[in-house]
Amino acid sequence: MLVLAACAEGDTSATAKVPASAEVAGVTVRKDAKLHSSLPDAVKRSGTVRVATDVPYAPFEMFVTEGKKELTGLDYDLGQAIGARLGVRFAFTPQKFDGIVPAIQAGKFDVAMSAMTDNKERQAVVDFVDYSFSGSGIMVAKGNPEKITTLDDLCGKKVAVQAATNQLDLLNAHRKTCERAGGDIGILTFPKDSDAQLALRADKVVAQVLTKPAAGWTAKTADGGDAFEVVDDPAAAGGYQASPNGIAVSKKLPELTDAIQKALQSLIDDGTATKIFQKYGVASIAVKEATRNAAVDQG
Repeated sequence: MLVLAACAEGDTSATAKVPASAEVAGVTVRKDAKLHSSLPDAVKRSGTVRVATDVPYAPFEMFVTEGKKELTGLDYDLGQAIGARLGVRFAFTPQKFDGIVPAIQAGKFDVAMSAMTDNKERQAVVDFVDYSFSGSGIMVAKGNPEKITTLDDLCGKKVAVQAATNQLDLLNAHRKTCERAGGDIGILTFPKDSDAQLALRADKVVAQVLTKPAAGWTAKTADGGDAFEVVDDPAAAGGYQASPNGIAVSKKLPELTDAIQKALQSLIDDGTATKIFQKYGVASIAVKEATRNAAVDQG
């Protein structure tokens, strides 16, 4: 998948050779000398950006093989592409999610790539370069037999959702709209997303509501892509109640934030980022502009 120099996970030594390019999602990404020169001196000396990530959280971060250390996923691939463009390695190390930001503050990591929501609370301690915008999505059986196109089309029908999630809150909030239209949503809750998918397979419900990235990945991989499909509502391309996800960068490294933002924008402009998002079935959550600290409230 990637043309990278062999090195131990988490190896940040300057002796670790940085490859001249990397192949990610079928695209060869090459170093931009100008961007490399703009990196902080410490990063240029080590040739490594230390990245914290919480694994697994499909499709953003996953293990290639359960029980092995090799990583894959949207965040991992995007990190390798950004690293190649900057001429450094993005070395990913698994870390529990609630410990990621404190570890960046303590200087153990330079950045985090872990499907992290950009919000005002986190912006107080890290800076974000935003690369996706996602919320809740609707997944239906392949072929979309009930012709579901929006949340309104779920009115009067049975829908599966995982219990105690934002997606359940979304459906409950939409019930008022359905009631005004003359039909309630029949909400069936399940302890796991996988249980809700079984209900959708068995035609007990017409749709499942889950995060848009999870819906895209499940639709792409389940039964080789033949089981489900995702409803893409043009009014909510990234999903309902969408919020920005970003690469969190230490506030002590403003030059790194700048370089990552410019590298990401270059990958958006040349189409590499699109291919990475397409690889994981989540093209609809990709942004067209690499923004910084895009969250305007604590979503």
